[in-house]
Amino acid sequence: MDTTTSPTASPPSGWLKHIRWDSKGLVPVIAQERGTGDVLMFAWMNREALHKTVELGRAVYFSRSRDKLWYKGEESGHVQDVHEIRMDCDSDVILLQVTQRGHEPGIACHTGRHSCFYSVLKDGAWQEVDPVLKDPVTIYK
Repeated sequence: MDTTTSPTASPPSGWLKHIRWDSKGLVPVIAQERGTGDVLMFAWMNREALHKTVELGRAVYFSRSRDKLWYKGEESGHVQDVHEIRMDCDSDVILLQVTQRGHEPGIACHTGRHSCFYSVLKDGAWQEVDPVLKDPVTIYK
């Protein structure tokens, strides 16, 4: 992570306490590709996940369905290196500036696409507009 923006200079409680966590202790997180500005995905973090993200310099989320930390890329190899962490004006959303690794171009979505936002509402129907870059069956063996 870029040292100019790393919050590790202050103790964890110093910067974590400024975030408005929801009633379950979670905050929504948007992952945005550093080079293109593409929004790759949306996920959740708890305090431990955000602290681990800062500590490791790679995205660690909280999986609500599995009720545990989710180290992005732990199964797929599609790791997100974190360059910058931003908080919105209401202190209740986190934005990660990331480089998506593991496949060229980077795959962030479990469907094998670059971004999780591959469907567009057009003429009253959702249409998939982005290609599958790698078959998910071969990603998650």
